[in-house]
Amino acid sequence: MPTSSRPRRAAALTALAVGGAVLLGAPAAVAAPGDNGDIKVHSVGTAVNAQANQPKVCKFYLDAFNFDVAQGITWTIEPQSAQAGTSATLSGAITLANGAGVTENLLLPTGHYKLTWRIAGGQGAGKHKVFKVDCPNLPPGGPNGGPPAGGGGLAREAAFTPVAGAAAVGLAAVGGTAWFRLRRRSHGAA
Repeated sequence: MPTSSRPRRAAALTALAVGGAVLLGAPAAVAAPGDNGDIKVHSVGTAVNAQANQPKVCKFYLDAFNFDVAQGITWTIEPQSAQAGTSATLSGAITLANGAGVTENLLLPTGHYKLTWRIAGGQGAGKHKVFKVDCPNLPPGGPNGGPPAGGGGLAREAAFTPVAGAAAVGLAAVGGTAWFRLRRRSHGAA
């Protein structure tokens, strides 16, 4: 009995349609706001609107700008892996007003650090910036200053990752294909 490739094409089209519907109806985390904007590390005393890069600082603050309106940012500063013996880490959140915001003044022991920031509801591993803290007149020690200001962070920072989104699309495609195959045979046999 000759077979037609139409059922296979129809199954493939159904799977694509279901996958597209999943993407269109997905939560806001999948259709995340743009990952635009930047954060600069500024020495204390540098004007907030100065967008110059300052890779070597002592006392400093983080200056966020050019982000979408109504976005929030979480950030972490960790010592570089080659920096033995230093466990000084800072983290917090920046609440943005009109796509811009700043932290309070921060201080870390002399060394090399990596700033990582993520947009609330954004995708991916975040953006990075490396900088050096050099305070020759300050004794070495742990982080100084009060806790970073912010909105308290995210309850579930990685609640919906790109891998989970891809898995949802794959599951919808397989489910749609199985449904279509079983639906076209009244007895359910393959």
